[in-house]
Amino acid sequence: MRTTTLSFENIHQHGELFANMLRARHEWFIQHNRWDLPHALGMEFDQYDTPASRWVVVHDDDGQILAGNRLTPTTAKCGIYTYMIRDAQRGLLDSIPSNLLYDEAPVAETVWESSRLFVSHHVPASRRRLVHAQLVMELAKSAQGVGATSCLTLLNANWPRWAKRVNVDMTAMGPAMEIEGIMNQVVSMNFAKSMN
Repeated sequence: MRTTTLSFENIHQHGELFANMLRARHEWFIQHNRWDLPHALGMEFDQYDTPASRWVVVHDDDGQILAGNRLTPTTAKCGIYTYMIRDAQRGLLDSIPSNLLYDEAPVAETVWESSRLFVSHHVPASRRRLVHAQLVMELAKSAQGVGATSCLTLLNANWPRWAKRVNVDMTAMGPAMEIEGIMNQVVSMNFAKSMN
C-alpha cells in the first residue's frame, strides 16, 4: 500500500493515477452513493479540481485506488467559486444546505478544505481502518506541507467514533444535518499540535 499526493506539478510523474482516482470517485460518489455530480469518460470531477488543489491517494503498486481525498486552499478562487463548504454557505450549491457552519467560512492561508474523501468499497472490511488511517496520515502530512494548520471537511456525522483512532484532533464547526440521505457535519481537523 502506497500513498501519493498529486498536484498539477507532479501528475505527469504518476501515469494513470490521477485518472484512476477520478474513476474511483465516479464509482464511489456517482454509482455507489447515487449523487448527481459532473462526470465524463467514467470520471467524476467538479469546479474545485483545479491547479490550486492537491489530491491525496492511497493505492497499490498497480495503481488500484484504495482511498482518496482532495485538498483545496480556502483562499482559492475560480470564477464565482472558492471552496465547496464556503460556496455552500454562500448559497451557490443546491445539494448542500447553506446553514452548514456555525460561523462564517474561513479564508486563510493556514486553513485548507478537505473534500471528496472516500475509501473504496473494494477494500475489505479487515483493511478499511488501516487504509483510512493511511489516508488521514498522508492528508495531515500534505496539509502541513502547504502550510495548513487545519482543514475543514464535511464528514459523516459519526466522525467522533473514529477520530481518536486516526489520531487527529477534530472539532465540530457546524450542526449535524442530512445531506443526500446521510447525516453529515462540517469538522475542523487541527494539525497545529502535530506540527510542533
